[in-house]
Amino acid sequence: MGPAATAEFLRLLSLAVPARTDQEHPRVLLLSEPGIPERTGAILAGTDEPLQPIRTALEQLASWGADLLVVPCNTAHAFIERLQGELPVPVLNIADATLRAAMRTSPAGGWLAATTGTVHSGIYQRRAAELGYRLLVPEEPLRSEIHRAGVLVKANRPAEGAAVLSTAVRGLWQRHDLPVLTACTELPLAYQAAGLPAEREISSLAALVAACVTELRTPRERHTPQAVISTAGWRS
Repeated sequence: MGPAATAEFLRLLSLAVPARTDQEHPRVLLLSEPGIPERTGAILAGTDEPLQPIRTALEQLASWGADLLVVPCNTAHAFIERLQGELPVPVLNIADATLRAAMRTSPAGGWLAATTGTVHSGIYQRRAAELGYRLLVPEEPLRSEIHRAGVLVKANRPAEGAAVLSTAVRGLWQRHDLPVLTACTELPLAYQAAGLPAEREISSLAALVAACVTELRTPRERHTPQAVISTAGWRS
């Protein structure tokens, strides 16, 4: 679900892990599944079409030996939330990770830059309300333009996506001068390509990576011996 975003997640993970050798990196099992039905369309239509394929992919990763699941796709979490407690291993929640990063970086609040499906699902708004965090949701037409920027990145048109996102984000900043939560995992790629200020972004990709590293560093009995061995060298 988003090959470019998945590749960037793995790049960021390799940089975030305090490893000195290959052997000190965590063991990673990757399933890049392009066949998952389009998430935003399903959410807007009120259908469950992506739910079973997502479940199947996550269960397949667990069967391969994964003991921690990470999905670098925000919109997919509208379906993943419904699978909590039904999967054999835990899934890190990207919305929770991103909002907690936003609370640390910008206690005054932030803008939600996400797909139309993620916004419509309310996964960020509900979690922000639980955390007591001020999360501003763009109105039209900026909301649709932000969605379009992510679509352009998926279409291997990052420069166009960057231009669209830059215009939309500057429009948000004219309304309220708050950082932007790039809560579609293609948007950090567009944001960086646009040359927008790094200190005014809370990247969902970076937040998910940080949460993953924190989880892997937490002393606990893990299901897969290989995972214990591969992370033991840098676990605090």
